[in-house]
Amino acid sequence: MKWFGMILLISFGLILGGCGGGGNSPMIDNINGNWTAALTNTDGTPAFAFTTTLTQTGVNGLNLTHFTFTTTSPCFVSGETHTGTIALSGDFNGNVTGLFGLTIQSGSPGGNTLTLSGNVKNNVITGTWTLAGISSGCTGAGNFTISRS
Repeated sequence: MKWFGMILLISFGLILGGCGGGGNSPMIDNINGNWTAALTNTDGTPAFAFTTTLTQTGVNGLNLTHFTFTTTSPCFVSGETHTGTIALSGDFNGNVTGLFGLTIQSGSPGGNTLTLSGNVKNNVITGTWTLAGISSGCTGAGNFTISRS
């Protein structure tokens, strides 16, 4: 009877030890890193491109660092601010899905705002973008793809 209790206790400990665990989840590991974005106009012509490093913060937060437009545009010349949101789900095989949102505000007061809204699926983020602006020629819309660099 004593052995049965010991075996039951050890088995229970092994089962609980397999649950949880430390470290990052596969979803966080899958979104954190360097990314490259290509934005096209509704007619399919190139509009904007940028690179950035994404880091998930908390449940739905997204931190962007090393953000750089790789295309030139008078709509975004310097001092942009970036805010992002993300809501991910997935499994332990790295199959991640979820919602993605990003807003890029130009440095000038009341300036131009680029808004991206889309979906995450594994190592690709796709969706639509809109640009609302006060500067001449700084309006538009289209599609985007963001891929891991």
